[in-house]
Amino acid sequence: MRAVDREPAPLSSQGEGLGVRTLDLLVATLGLVVFAPVLAIIALLIKLESPGPVLFRQTRVGKDEKLFEVYKFRSMTVATAEEQRVDTAIGDIETFQFVPRGRKTVIGRAIRACSLDEMANLLNVIKGEMHIVGPRPDEPEIVAQYLPEWRRRHAVHPGITGLAQIHGRADITYAETMKYDLQYVDTRSLSGDIRIILRTLRVVARREGAR
Repeated sequence: MRAVDREPAPLSSQGEGLGVRTLDLLVATLGLVVFAPVLAIIALLIKLESPGPVLFRQTRVGKDEKLFEVYKFRSMTVATAEEQRVDTAIGDIETFQFVPRGRKTVIGRAIRACSLDEMANLLNVIKGEMHIVGPRPDEPEIVAQYLPEWRRRHAVHPGITGLAQIHGRADITYAETMKYDLQYVDTRSLSGDIRIILRTLRVVARREGAR
């Protein structure tokens, strides 16, 4: 298992909360404005290639295990989009690695390779359901199979990126992912979040762990 990087000690909860929310709104708003032309083109291409909604919505588990709908640009045909959901029996959860199911569209393969399908997560950030940085939100079917100690990751809002995403993303096992996620919960800080965001840009540019 990979060595886990250490992040700085967390700030006070009140200061951190205000700082993180400010960072969230700043990054989300800037991202939506700057990439608006790109997002509009993606939406148009999705509509032109196959019938169905531009955005794919799926139930995920958020902070304090409250359910919410995550938004992503649809990367599969409508007939197979729901096949992105995993089986309720996934074998060994500790060695599990998520592999998307269903037939990807042409534009879907392109936006997944560049992680652009997750740009719609910025809407969840604006709504206060997600942070820019935090553990990726899982489906209820997966959460139901968590080891008891893993549920502590829901003490914070889920994020678009996090420690696990800059250390392998989908290429690491769930046990490794949870180790990074719990480390983040214990050591999160505003300065640490900024470093994770900057490292995420490099990971996305290299298409590391994209599926």
